[in-house]
Amino acid sequence: MPEPNINSISIRSAHSEAAEVAWFAPLCDEDCEYLGVKDDRFSSTWEHTSDILLTADRLGYQNILCPSSYQVGQDTWTFASAVASLRKQISLLTAVRCGEIHPPMLARAIATLDFILQGRLNINIISSPLPGEQTDSATRYRRSREVIEILKQAWTQEQISYRGEFYSMELDAAPVKPFQQNGGPLLYFGGYSPDALELCAQHCDVYLMWPETEENLAVMMTDMSTRAARFGRKVDFGLRVHVIVRETEREAKAYAQHLVSRLEDRAGTAIRNRALDARSLGVARQAQMREVADDEGFVEPLLWTGIGRARSGCGAALVGDPDQIAEKLHRYIQMGVRAFILSGDPHTAECELFARSVVPRLNTGRLASLQNRIPNRKAATGTAETE
Repeated sequence: MPEPNINSISIRSAHSEAAEVAWFAPLCDEDCEYLGVKDDRFSSTWEHTSDILLTADRLGYQNILCPSSYQVGQDTWTFASAVASLRKQISLLTAVRCGEIHPPMLARAIATLDFILQGRLNINIISSPLPGEQTDSATRYRRSREVIEILKQAWTQEQISYRGEFYSMELDAAPVKPFQQNGGPLLYFGGYSPDALELCAQHCDVYLMWPETEENLAVMMTDMSTRAARFGRKVDFGLRVHVIVRETEREAKAYAQHLVSRLEDRAGTAIRNRALDARSLGVARQAQMREVADDEGFVEPLLWTGIGRARSGCGAALVGDPDQIAEKLHRYIQMGVRAFILSGDPHTAECELFARSVVPRLNTGRLASLQNRIPNRKAATGTAETE
């Protein structure tokens, strides 16, 4: 049987050239001017982080990731609920660490927030350990599978009827119906182990990748499409990556060096190791990229790995001028990427700079709208919803 061709990957989005452009809300205390240097101006406070989110909202970003962490930062769901009535149009991509909340109560919390946001809610499924937990990866993904299956029953059936390894229940599903009636909020998912890939292929909507070379991304996307096809499904693709854009490539590279100019190796190691997913396969792959990068930290043109010296998860940035960055994003779009979750330090200034210099060069659309997830909204049949 021949290997699948990346050029034949089938994309569900109604407009093949549209991509969702999202920003990042650094709830996990990840904002700074110099990597590894604590600066109270950029601490994860309600005032600072909500300002970043509302800036992205004002600038027209379609979505924003609200991550989850125990060691530092703010509670994801409390933050999302507080900011929901303040934003105007942006969707919230809210992280859920499976197992933290009893699934029916989680379904009710999601439904409540989905109504507050009038369907502008997406869910980032996380399977890393609970705080203080010592559980192997396979067990965590089995638990995540059960959580997702219960959520889907809650959103699509009249009754939750479930018997599993971790959860067993018979409940009326009426109290947990979300605003988005066509299957509930989109599920974004990231993971690299075989168990993670199978879970995403069977149950999730967007496979969210961390930066890799284009060749490696193509292999990953082909593999995921093949796995999803075995379940009669198609999965969209997202890319979580940092960005450094300046008027010239030289200026962008200079700012990249500015970011790491005060970084001590010991501080970077401490930052990388504090996350609950610090020993995951995905984090290991980011480290491998740094090992094969050139002397400046580039693993391929425009893709700089130096930022991973002080980041546990997404460990690379696109570095270049506006034309270069837009061209690189278009290359990803041609490969099949339909969602970008971007960030830059400091987050407010870089959010504004990227919106001004690169977003006008892109055709953007909200994935939930492109897939007709949000009720009473015109389905995208010929053109994408533009922001």
